Amino acid sequence: MKQTFTASTVEEARALAAKEFGVSEEKITFTVIEEPKKGIFGLGKNEAKIEAEYTETKTDIAVNYIKRVLTAMGVADVSIEVTEIENGIALEINGEGLEPLIGNKGELLDSLQYLASLVCNKVDREYFRITTDCKGFRERRKKQLERLAEKIANNVKKSGRSSALEPMNPYERRIIHAAVSEIEGVTSQSKGEEPYRKVIISSTNPRRGGDRRNNRNNKRGGNRRNGRGGGRSQSKGFDFTTSFEKEYKKPKPEDSMLGSGLYSKIEF
Repeated sequence: MKQTFTASTVEEARALAAKEFGVSEEKITFTVIEEPKKGIFGLGKNEAKIEAEYTETKTDIAVNYIKRVLTAMGVADVSIEVTEIENGIALEINGEGLEPLIGNKGELLDSLQYLASLVCNKVDREYFRITTDCKGFRERRKKQLERLAEKIANNVKKSGRSSALEPMNPYERRIIHAAVSEIEGVTSQSKGEEPYRKVIISSTNPRRGGDRRNNRNNKRGGNRRNGRGGGRSQSKGFDFTTSFEKEYKKPKPEDSMLGSGLYSKIEF
């Protein structure tokens, strides 16, 4: 990106360029085309003219994109702190009125993160990882999910019955899987298709109470059929599949965590 700027002084022209590009002067290459001239008695006065060239990095693209989106949403005085991480950057976003827009589950942060990643990786096909946060929301959400995983896992251990959590994004499912892996007697797996993919927490020692109940029911049913008046026989074509089995009747092999190690062969 190359542009010409004029002002009373070179310094003022440089400042105009930095404001226009939305970056510090250190990231811009300046060429002075014409020095300012005062002239005599106001005659022959010329302003300073410079050429400013700026090449956006992926970090600049992501930061500027997010700022434009939030400004359009009415968030005033947006500031973004950049921290380099492996294969990318972590962005700490701050702005007046931003907290109510984040939501209880961080939907806005997730959306900004996703869209900024698309914009950056469209410019350069090389993978560039972007994470977004605001005033420690991610860490608070992580602890909340860990407590939820522990609570559900303990209930599953007591009852022996599997429990399905609400649909979550890949990042949150990883947190649940990691928390469950630290608890003995339970295991977890992801099932379903995006965006409805969810974590199922199961006991490694499921109870067999259901078999005993079925045997008792069959015995009572047999007595009625042998007695006076007989009893209703079940239709051979009746579908006994549970709603849970119908919803997930085609589980993905990579979902199972048994014997595969944490996260290995699991599609998040």
